[in-house]
Amino acid sequence: MTKTEDGDMAEWGEWVQVAGEGLDDFVEILYEKRQHLLSGGSIARVSLNKPERMNTLTLATVDEMFRAFYDANHDPMVGVIIVAGKGKHFGAGGDVEWERWGLREAFYNRYPHNRLIRLSRKPVIAQVQGYCIAGHNHMAYCCDFTIAADNAVFGQAGPRVSSPADGFFVPYLTKVVGAKKAREMWMLCRKYKAEQALAMGLVNTVVPLDELEAEVERWCAELLEKSPGCLEVLKASFDQEMDGYRESCVTSAAMYPDWFDMPEGKEGGAAFLAKRKPEFWRLREREADARQALLDAYQAESKPQDEES
Repeated sequence: MTKTEDGDMAEWGEWVQVAGEGLDDFVEILYEKRQHLLSGGSIARVSLNKPERMNTLTLATVDEMFRAFYDANHDPMVGVIIVAGKGKHFGAGGDVEWERWGLREAFYNRYPHNRLIRLSRKPVIAQVQGYCIAGHNHMAYCCDFTIAADNAVFGQAGPRVSSPADGFFVPYLTKVVGAKKAREMWMLCRKYKAEQALAMGLVNTVVPLDELEAEVERWCAELLEKSPGCLEVLKASFDQEMDGYRESCVTSAAMYPDWFDMPEGKEGGAAFLAKRKPEFWRLREREADARQALLDAYQAESKPQDEES
């Protein structure tokens, strides 16, 4: 047991960066563990580590997160996993430049980061400050607990940037905030301040920014007082809520198998990068005109011979 500068017994050990095969070459994340000296249990923290890009996600990020989650879930001394973001913001969703091609791989060949949360045996806490938008927002609400700083801002962005989303994490939000608010958040892409998020049940609690990490530690300490095996069973039981839903990307791929090669699928990201408003309905108008021209041509070609004479 260690003592603080005031002579009091310290409750926590120091954060230690995890080393080992496949765990010490991370570029996109920072992976650490810390022991709770009173209980003897430990916590793991997976921090998105691209503050200069607002911690935007790519498949490389998710690959590194997988290795950290795998290690934490197989460490019998870890009782809680924290997902955090370095810098001013938890994160602003997917990297739009990467998404212009990378989303194809994510949709048709891989699984998104929420599956890591869903399949984790250990309870997961989202530690949120600043922007928590798009992929970061649904990652946060898929966590078992979400603790927010008073400067946090939540919201979705998919329809705004032509990035479709489907699978368990979309309808699951109805269980978190209710059907009306869930559809509002996903379809209108509005942003919600921390107190609004608390009122709708999107987060568990809101604290001043300078108290965020200490508050997360308090929740972790409280969880470490409980039977870790019982918590694992409870988490798995609660996560059954999502088991009746389809996996991610199945609906999108079925409805729009060529989405990322269609003008509408390209327009949102292009408009975002060009800092202009997307012109979705101009594209739809051109599509309607092209369909009508094709129909007219077909009908003209399909007239019986006697009608043409």
